[in-house]
Amino acid sequence: MDVTGGFEELFEDAPCGFLVAASDGTLRRVNHTFCELTGHRAEDLVGRARVQDLLVVGDRIYYETHFAPLLALQSTVREIAVDFRRAAGGRLPALLNAVTKGDAVWICVFAATDRRGYERELLRARQRAEQSEKEAHELARVLQASFVPPAMPDIDGVDLAGVYRPAGRGEEVGGDFYDVYETAGGWAVVLGDVEGKGVEAAVVTSLARYTLRAASARDSAPSALLSTLNEAVIDRGAERFLTAVYAHLAITPGGGCRLTLALGGHPPPVLLTSSGLSRIGSPGTLLGVLRVPQLCDVTVDVHPGEAVVLYTDGVIEGQRGRELFGERRMEEALLAARGEDAAGIAAALLDEVAAFQSGMLSDDVAVVVLKAGAPA
Repeated sequence: MDVTGGFEELFEDAPCGFLVAASDGTLRRVNHTFCELTGHRAEDLVGRARVQDLLVVGDRIYYETHFAPLLALQSTVREIAVDFRRAAGGRLPALLNAVTKGDAVWICVFAATDRRGYERELLRARQRAEQSEKEAHELARVLQASFVPPAMPDIDGVDLAGVYRPAGRGEEVGGDFYDVYETAGGWAVVLGDVEGKGVEAAVVTSLARYTLRAASARDSAPSALLSTLNEAVIDRGAERFLTAVYAHLAITPGGGCRLTLALGGHPPPVLLTSSGLSRIGSPGTLLGVLRVPQLCDVTVDVHPGEAVVLYTDGVIEGQRGRELFGERRMEEALLAARGEDAAGIAAALLDEVAAFQSGMLSDDVAVVVLKAGAPA
């Protein structure tokens, strides 16, 4: 990068921090002011760290789910409030302004140690964002796509499928999400529903997915993982609650699998067998409400040919006038489709819910189905 003379001095000693990064956040340059503000050394950062690596955990998620997508959409972002991690410990509250120039991202870092002023600036930034309906819709599309995996992983001996459909015309980001990923000794199957819609719901949804993925490296008990998520949501002060089911999936000899699951205020999954269906799991408290939630782990064996259906409440609470789709219709749809593979069961349930509402859903719907004994 060709910067010389007076511009070089202005860059290094500007009254605010300057960062120059690649599109993925990798730092190319940091100025002297930023190093003074945070205590980091330029040689430890350039080419070795990303912008998001310097942020506290919650703001790192916010950077990846809000800041970076918004910058990619409109090439400029103004007055975003974050906390940087200082090299010696502690935080530096800051406001970020960023612009994309060619293949580089230029970020201006203003120290915002006055917390009240920092929060006022954040409020103004949110109010300005809400004024642009077009930007909100575009952001909703980008964020919503990140709430479900692009494809289910292949798990030997288990057939997996997931479907998601937003309410209405899908113009506003919702809070339904699901995820499947490998953990120590098996796989995690997660499905949840954040209260409300919009950017705030999207932030909590992203927080939920990334928190559970990170926490699963330390804990294996579903109840412990949901408890960690509960604490993260409360600590962020998002004033949003959510429901979630976390299931640990382990393959067992003979073609079946074993699920250990916990429910955080979420509808219990349905176990489909040759003789009928039943609910599995023990009710737990909503997440993001109580500091100490009541959560319980339950283990169930799923035999070859049996299926487990996880769903959000948009299924049973789908409305047609004053009438709800309800549990009876859901049970009938699942029993009729139990001979199908996982994708067939998920699609059949979603189709019945949509048909009941003439194709226009009153609430987001997410469904995950796993069927034991089927080839991956």
